[in-house]
Amino acid sequence: MDLGIHVPIFDIDGGTSAIAGELANVGAAVESAGITWLSFMDHFFQIEPVGLPAESNMLEGYTTLGFLAAHTSTVDLGLLVTGVTYRHPGLLAKIVTTLDVLSGGRATLGIGAAWFEREHLGLGVPYPRVAERFERLEEALQICDQMWDPDNNGAFEGKHYHLQETLCSPQPIHRPNVLIGGGGERKTLRLVAQYGNACNLFATSPEEVRHKLEVLRGHCDDLGRDYDAIRKTLTVHNPLPTPDTRDEFVRSMADYAALGVDMAIVMPTDGSPAKWIDSVAPTVKQLADISTTP
Repeated sequence: MDLGIHVPIFDIDGGTSAIAGELANVGAAVESAGITWLSFMDHFFQIEPVGLPAESNMLEGYTTLGFLAAHTSTVDLGLLVTGVTYRHPGLLAKIVTTLDVLSGGRATLGIGAAWFEREHLGLGVPYPRVAERFERLEEALQICDQMWDPDNNGAFEGKHYHLQETLCSPQPIHRPNVLIGGGGERKTLRLVAQYGNACNLFATSPEEVRHKLEVLRGHCDDLGRDYDAIRKTLTVHNPLPTPDTRDEFVRSMADYAALGVDMAIVMPTDGSPAKWIDSVAPTVKQLADISTTP
């Protein structure tokens, strides 16, 4: 099992002027530890589940990834996850392509149906009903697929999006993997089976994750998709690894690894994320070991 890092907090020790330097240190820390995934949120306002008010610091996601592309060389970069409502899909495909080219082929498209109504209303971004957001999500996945096909620059005609040309030059160095966030059994996991290279679930319990993966397998069977080709990732809120609790964390992940989960994504929770990442670096080898233990 791999360890991924997701940074949700930008209230950095030292204030706003310290954010850039700290994020550069985050890039150095994840690569020094052998961590293979680094992500940020795609939000305009801070979200309540993090435990901070909306007025707390929040950076624009793809600008932040572009900065990290210049301060890293090996780690995969993505947002966990982009709200489909935030950017026109043609522009989104172009943004992710740019990140891929400038990072040397390390971009992932993490995407979902969006949910945070307050930030939409706050900044005047349309917030359609959930059924329409899922329709738009599927069309966005289709548009990105077409934008990343060098042999198809033709039009796209959907219910919500209409593109006269799906021209994308340059093409990505490596066609970005598509990670679809969420565990909705009827819509989200069906989209994973049809369009995704990876899914992202919450580490609620091994029993619930087992059920979600069984649902995903059923969708794959229905669509003729190879279930094993889809990378399974988990966002873990509790327990988090610390120098004192790494062993407990690794034991708690063993049941998920037995289900075929490929990566556990954890979050620094204070204003010094690089230092926190350094402190949990030994977890990388411990997680790798549980994947190889008979």
